[in-house]
Amino acid sequence: MPTTTPLFSAHEYQRRLAAVRASMARLEIDLLFVEDPSNMAWLTGYDGWSFYVHQGVLVLHDEDPIWWGRSQDANGAVRTVYMDDSRVAWYPDHYVQSTLCHPMELLAAMIRDRGYGHKRIGLELENYYFSAKAFLVLQHELPDASLVDATALVNW
Repeated sequence: MPTTTPLFSAHEYQRRLAAVRASMARLEIDLLFVEDPSNMAWLTGYDGWSFYVHQGVLVLHDEDPIWWGRSQDANGAVRTVYMDDSRVAWYPDHYVQSTLCHPMELLAAMIRDRGYGHKRIGLELENYYFSAKAFLVLQHELPDASLVDATALVNW
């Protein structure tokens, strides 16, 4: 659980998630990856200046979201998100700015491991914090998934 007091109640975060999940259902999106820092905060309470590296929130239909980001920033997530610590996942620092590996490889593996490797996955494609390389890596690593634009699904 967070070690700081969340800005809003768990009920309020659940209300927000319900609205997003309803939009996901309407658009037939099975899993949503939210990269916009303001949307991450709105959905989970995450408060950190870590948007210069790959990070995001996985929104699933039937369970709490998962914050995902760099290991160095995971402690900040544990302190600020409303979810349980088990909902914070991270990648090692040697993935940052590497020409040999990419954080999205690990995100794709997590998505596959959770059974979403062949599902319809929404991404905020028109976002300053989601690179073309990130998209290409996800596309390569999730060949059976349908990657769709979910820009403005959260911040309508």
